[in-house]
Amino acid sequence: MESKNPIFSRQRQAGRSWGGPTPSPEQLQGMYDAPAYAPPAQRPMTIDDVVVRGFMTLGTLVVAGAAAWVLNVPLGIAIACALVGVVLALIASFKQSTNPALILGYAVFYGVFVGALSHTYEMFFNGIVLQAVLGTAFAFGAVLAVHSLKIIRVTPKLVRFVSAAAIAALGLMLVNLIVGFFNDGGIGIRTDSPLGWVFSIAMILLGCFFLLLDFDSIEQAIRMGAPEKFAWQAAFGLTLSLVWIYLEVLRFVSYFSSSD
Repeated sequence: MESKNPIFSRQRQAGRSWGGPTPSPEQLQGMYDAPAYAPPAQRPMTIDDVVVRGFMTLGTLVVAGAAAWVLNVPLGIAIACALVGVVLALIASFKQSTNPALILGYAVFYGVFVGALSHTYEMFFNGIVLQAVLGTAFAFGAVLAVHSLKIIRVTPKLVRFVSAAAIAALGLMLVNLIVGFFNDGGIGIRTDSPLGWVFSIAMILLGCFFLLLDFDSIEQAIRMGAPEKFAWQAAFGLTLSLVWIYLEVLRFVSYFSSSD
């Protein structure tokens, strides 16, 4: 098989032209202008790359959460870590960053928050964390099945709908937080009430739709031959969606659990 390396090509041309006609000035100039080295093309991303980076990112978050649980990190410190994690997540999201340090940094800081919050819930509701983990795993499996069987197809209209729903949900939570300073329970969307139950279910479903968009994005990226480094962004998106679902399932289960 003929090599595409220009150095080897020149050597073969020189060998073939030995004793032949002298190259023209244009040919000599072309040989001079030809690059001596061409950088290798980036390897395209595969599903294995996404799986490995996903385990690394989610695993880092779980380890950080377990450490916060064992060390009994105070909620004040955990909230500070959550704010740092949110900032890193926003940077990674808006820049579409594939920087492993940035993504794993988010996993560490937000993992501390998730671990401390889970520990607090577990102290009041024994066994609730296991139920939330199982619920998140079930949601992941269900969405993966829906995506694999093409039961729900991701279209631009669906993407716009999910994005609008997320903005509306975040707006409602912000309003609830502000009203909560003046009225206990805010507007009621985060209370143990029918309105709170419905809102939590809606948030879980929204997280599942985000997971569906993640799966579709990964599939499209692999089909289009995205570079290997994009696997970090894919793993980041999956981790965000799974953490969203876990926290919402944790809250929802707490409404129907009796405190110890």
